[in-house]
Amino acid sequence: MSDISLLPSVTAFLARDHGLYIHGETVASQSATRIAVVNPANGETLAQVADASQVDVERAVASSREGFQAWSRTSPAARASVLLRLADLLEANREELAQLETLQSGKLIGIARAFEVEQAAHFLRYYAGWATKITGQTITPSLPSFAGERYSAYTLREPIGVVVGIVPWNFATMIAIWKLASALTTGCSIILKPSEFTPLTLLRIAELASEAGLPAGALNVLTGAGTVGKALVEHPGTDKVSFTGSVPTGIAVGQTAMGAKLTRATLELGGKNAVAFLPDVPLDKAVEGVIEAGFLHSGQICAAGERFYVHRTRIEPLLEALSERLGQLKIGSPLDESTQFGPVANKPHQRKLGELFATARAEGSQIIHGGRIGDGPGCFVDPTVILARSPNDTLLNQETFGPVATFLPYDTEDELLHLMNATPYGLSASLWTNDLAKAMRLIPEIQAGTLWVNMHTLLDPAVPFGGIKASGIGREFGSAFIDEFTELKSVMIRY
Repeated sequence: MSDISLLPSVTAFLARDHGLYIHGETVASQSATRIAVVNPANGETLAQVADASQVDVERAVASSREGFQAWSRTSPAARASVLLRLADLLEANREELAQLETLQSGKLIGIARAFEVEQAAHFLRYYAGWATKITGQTITPSLPSFAGERYSAYTLREPIGVVVGIVPWNFATMIAIWKLASALTTGCSIILKPSEFTPLTLLRIAELASEAGLPAGALNVLTGAGTVGKALVEHPGTDKVSFTGSVPTGIAVGQTAMGAKLTRATLELGGKNAVAFLPDVPLDKAVEGVIEAGFLHSGQICAAGERFYVHRTRIEPLLEALSERLGQLKIGSPLDESTQFGPVANKPHQRKLGELFATARAEGSQIIHGGRIGDGPGCFVDPTVILARSPNDTLLNQETFGPVATFLPYDTEDELLHLMNATPYGLSASLWTNDLAKAMRLIPEIQAGTLWVNMHTLLDPAVPFGGIKASGIGREFGSAFIDEFTELKSVMIRY
């Protein structure tokens, strides 16, 4: 097969002189600096976007403060209606958004359609349903009455204000929708700052949001380097940051937020997620489990499995079968619908993975499959399987965020639990077994914010998601996001 044909609307969008999206319209940046958006599949420049200036930041924050005043006073049902219309528009423009996403990130076109657009619309509708269900409590205080007076109390959930949403490059559309939906559902306004590698889809979504009826200023988009996000977090006119990204950057964002004015922060960070196979798992199921956990979107998922623990009696046949399975994958253009494995998202990340492969070899880890990066203009990296020598190997401790599965055998369940938990991170983990009773006993012992059994990576909007330990602060999805994007006000009345 060959690459699909680009829609005329995609070609036209790429050819635009891209500005910023402020107060309901595309505007020119005050900065003359431009950032090239590069197709990771072939190294070609797709478009140029602005590197927003401090003047642009000031303009966006002023717009968002004005937008907050209007949007926070909009009725919950009206807010829900706008979000539902935006979900419809995402689906109506599904192919255009998916093609833009594949071009800028290297994501397989099928994944871009299913996850970036269709799942994003699904999440958006789920969040919209919460707009009319944000409630407080009525409380009867126990204060004594001195002269016949009585007391009553209640609580309110009020929108926190202007949110800064900092979006990573791995799922530039879907994660942006999570942040946008959380803010807008609760009555906040939001400034989205996409990654400089993948800004195009957000600029288009902002236009669709205005078409859906979102008032000017409720959503602004500033493109640019990391300094733009830092300026937004530090700004006295912003009230909260919602960040998704690496642990080191997330810690820096959290410190900046706290140092600014105790700006509220939700930090969904990465980790070194563990995947454990008990001896009863059939070999074919284990192989597909590894593929699901570690190689979807070339492993560029914050919750993807990176540390794989297999019982010593099962590890050799599993590694042999897995290597054979990975060798059958069709690697190629992400716009070819028959491709099964595409590039990583950018050259810096490709170089980082190459350095990690060199480290693994220097430490004596055994590379079972892959371990190579492409030497062409694209950002291709072989799906890689590594057998570590000990728990101290770098690739069992440093996040790779790529198509790299590092294995280590274990002998006992106590050893397995120790290996899974011996990490400063705690975003996700998965346990694979046909023994339900054993799984139920192990679940409370595994330290992770999300634990899957006989599955990995799949998320549902009704199930809260977030990390423990160094993998983050706060939760997304479910009803948990409401606590993160609202302030609790207590009211007491004497009568």
